[in-house]
Amino acid sequence: MKLSRRTSWFLLAFGAWSWMIWITFARNLYKDGSGLAFDDAGDPTAYFWVHLALAVTSFVLGTAVGVIGLRGVRAHAGE
Repeated sequence: MKLSRRTSWFLLAFGAWSWMIWITFARNLYKDGSGLAFDDAGDPTAYFWVHLALAVTSFVLGTAVGVIGLRGVRAHAGE
């Protein structure tokens, strides 16, 4: 299967966008001062762990999508 050039660039951009968004989210989660992510003793809450799992999953999926896009872009570069 061969991806179109447009689709390849979209997937690559989506992978990069996913990393930018979720890195920002993970930083904000770690710095949370509202009491949602950490309790009064400074220990992580269930909210923290669930959202960290979402961020890690999104990093993995964003990387996979970006790699597929990068491979498609490289395939079109040789044409």
